[in-house]
Amino acid sequence: MIKLNQIDTEQINPHTREIDRVTTLEMVRMINDEDHLVAEAVQLVLPSIAVAIERIVQQMDKGGRLVYCGCGTSGRLGMLDAAECPPTFGTDPSLVVGLIAGGEKAFIKAIEGAEDDYGQGRIDLEAIHFNRDDALVGIAASGRTPYVLGAMDYARSIGAPAIALSCSANSELSRHADVAITPLPGPEVITGSTRMKSGTAQKMVLNMLSTGVMIKRGKVYGNLMVDVKATNEKLCERAVSIVMRATGANDATARKTLAQCGFSCKVAIVMLLCKLDEKQAGAALNAAGGHIAKAVKKCVSPA
Repeated sequence: MIKLNQIDTEQINPHTREIDRVTTLEMVRMINDEDHLVAEAVQLVLPSIAVAIERIVQQMDKGGRLVYCGCGTSGRLGMLDAAECPPTFGTDPSLVVGLIAGGEKAFIKAIEGAEDDYGQGRIDLEAIHFNRDDALVGIAASGRTPYVLGAMDYARSIGAPAIALSCSANSELSRHADVAITPLPGPEVITGSTRMKSGTAQKMVLNMLSTGVMIKRGKVYGNLMVDVKATNEKLCERAVSIVMRATGANDATARKTLAQCGFSCKVAIVMLLCKLDEKQAGAALNAAGGHIAKAVKKCVSPA
C-alpha cells in the first residue's frame, strides 16, 4: 500500500489551506509566493547536478546517449527537454531521448495506470537499445514510481549510470541511483499536484543538465549557441548575429563567411578569428574536439 502521508509531495501546504476562499489576486499571490521557493530548493542541489553533468558527458564521450524516463508530468518534461536539444544545440535527435510511461501518446493524453508497471521501464529501454555507454535520468516527483524504478534498475544492471531526479527526501528512487538530485520545494499549492512546484523544479534541473552537457561538449562559445542549425529565416538571421557578436565582423562579412561554410556558425567563427579557409577551420575545430575557444587559442598561441 502506498503511504502518501510519508511522501513530501503529498503533504498539505499550510500557506494555501484557504486558497479556495480568497480573491483571485490573493490566490495568484499565494501561488507566486510558493514558486519563489523553487529556485532556492534547486540551489541546494547544485553539487549533485554538477556531478550528474560530468557523468553524462563521460558517457557521451564514449558514444552514449542521454535518456530521460518518467511518467505523467515528469515524463513530459523529459520529452520536452529532449525535443529542444536538436534546434538549440544542433544535436542529432537520437542523442537525447525522452521516454514516457504509456508511450508517446501519453504526452498529450494522460495514461496514469502506465506508471505502475515496473517491468515496462526495462522493456522501453530495451526497445531503444539502451546500453552501458548511455546515461539514464529517471524523473519522478514522488520518488516511488514503479515504471521509473524498473528503468533505473535495468540501467544499473548493465553498468550504465542511473541518475535520479525527485522532489521527495529519502525516496526509493534515490536509493536506486548512482547520483541523486533531490530539490525539495515543499508541499504543493494544491496537495499532490506535482505539475506545479515539483514540475517547475524538475524543469529547472533538466534545463541545467542538458545545457551543462552541451556547454561541456563545445556547443556554446561564450554564451552563444554556436551549433544552432539555420533551418528557417529566423535561425539564419540568428546565425548571422552569432557570428557578428563572436568575431566583431560586420553583417556582410558574416553572411559571406557563413555562405562559404554551409552556414556553420562554428566554422565561420574560426575562419574569421583565425583567418583560415573553410577546410582549415573545420580541421582546427576537429582537432579541438569541437570547442571554438580551444581552436582559437591554439591558432593564436600555437604550441
